[in-house]
Amino acid sequence: MQNNYYFLRQLTKEIETKIVGLKLMECFSQEKDELVFGFAAARGKNRNYKEFFMKAVVFPDFSALYFTDKFERARRNSVNLFERLMDLEVTGVRQFLNERCFAINFEQNFSIVFKLYGTRSNIILFQNDEVIELFHSRILADKNLIMNQLDREIDQSYENFIQQGKDYRKLFPTFGKLVNSELGFENNSWEEIQIIVRQLENPRYYLVKWQHEVHLSLLPLGEVLQEFTSAIEAINSFYVSHNKVNTLDEEKVNILRKLNKEKKQTEIYLQDAFRRLEMVDSAVKNEELGHILMANLHQIEERAERVELFDFYRNENIFIKLKPELSPQKNAENYYRKSKNEKIEVEKLMENIESREQLLATINAHIQAIDEAENLKTLRNYLKVNKLAQVSKSAVISYKELFKRFEVEGFEILVGKNSKNNDVLTQQYAYKEDLWLHARDATGSHVVVKYKAGKKIPNSVIEAAASLAAYFSKRRNETLAPVIVTQKKFVRKPKGLADGQVVVEKEEVVMVEPRLI
Repeated sequence: MQNNYYFLRQLTKEIETKIVGLKLMECFSQEKDELVFGFAAARGKNRNYKEFFMKAVVFPDFSALYFTDKFERARRNSVNLFERLMDLEVTGVRQFLNERCFAINFEQNFSIVFKLYGTRSNIILFQNDEVIELFHSRILADKNLIMNQLDREIDQSYENFIQQGKDYRKLFPTFGKLVNSELGFENNSWEEIQIIVRQLENPRYYLVKWQHEVHLSLLPLGEVLQEFTSAIEAINSFYVSHNKVNTLDEEKVNILRKLNKEKKQTEIYLQDAFRRLEMVDSAVKNEELGHILMANLHQIEERAERVELFDFYRNENIFIKLKPELSPQKNAENYYRKSKNEKIEVEKLMENIESREQLLATINAHIQAIDEAENLKTLRNYLKVNKLAQVSKSAVISYKELFKRFEVEGFEILVGKNSKNNDVLTQQYAYKEDLWLHARDATGSHVVVKYKAGKKIPNSVIEAAASLAAYFSKRRNETLAPVIVTQKKFVRKPKGLADGQVVVEKEEVVMVEPRLI
């Protein structure tokens, strides 16, 4: 919850007391996704007077803030940014309503907006409400932001709660996953929600361990590790804890996440399998229908679509559907054939249920053993003996390192770097609803537009992605190039195909100008 709206509301109040009246003396980046702001009351000969530093980390998979009175700038690999703000005084700090973003306001109508939106996190310089400069220039949609339109008004009244079918998420979309896990998604009363709101608006701050990971929380959820009364102290402690998670916890977190996912999938399968067995058991058996038909062949009219006959299994009449093109005897044979398939299905279901129950027991045993491992040697030996895939966090590679990454109108576009990388993109990172593109009849990169639930991918985004597919192919120098556009679910890779080769079962072709967006 380090970027939760309710936490930022409290944090920005503390930031304001620290920096209003100070001037921005330096702004620099030493890492690709980190930006440091140095504020002070006045410049000094060796050190500025009344210094206060703020470090913003905006990685694609993690963003946070850190505050300190001292910060030693590296002598090398450091670049100055937002230089037009130098020596300007801070006039205020503004938290935007119901949003995970806030602004530091300066003299001359300048503002720095911190937009902490997960993979779309960014730091943006405004003047007179217009975008002047972006920290992450790849997020093209941020060029069109209007600062005074960032507030999000939401009717959070009881009347609207009732009108929205008591779905609190439509009124309070900024609760965050920890709070949502506490509430659940159904059967919450208005009084329960108001209690949570009061806690979030007048919080204490907790460093907690929840689902095997350390979180900053406004509620005492999971295992409480530390408690704070200051938002700045809380986020600093969280930032340090996040960066100092030891190797044992890292490896535990990753393998437990994988096992818990497999456990959930197994439990869902078992629920569905038992439900199917119950349906089969409660329905009239196909074999019984065949017997009833055979016992009453003389009563069945030719080309009938259904017939009412006496069910001697239940001592009542029953309606039986028939295929009019078949004779009564053939219809009975059809039900006998269904009965045979039904028996095979039940046998298979029982086999699968038994094997999945054994798998579930094994997964639970693994989770318990891994959770109880007290040192790295014990953990790794257990993983090796039980042939469990081990994924170290340090080995996890972000989108930026794996693929070329672009963003158009809020939609993420990923581009493969070579033939093997194309396979990784298409087979591991693309899902069936994603859009898949490739230059037609030419070698080149696979391009994927990530699907966003409930949103249609605009033609302008498809055209931009197609232009990238043409640009990163052998057709780069053509005036217009044909590009295949399809959903990932129509793209297969049969065994034996070379790296990067796939089979496209359904496609459309668009003509675009090859260009880098």
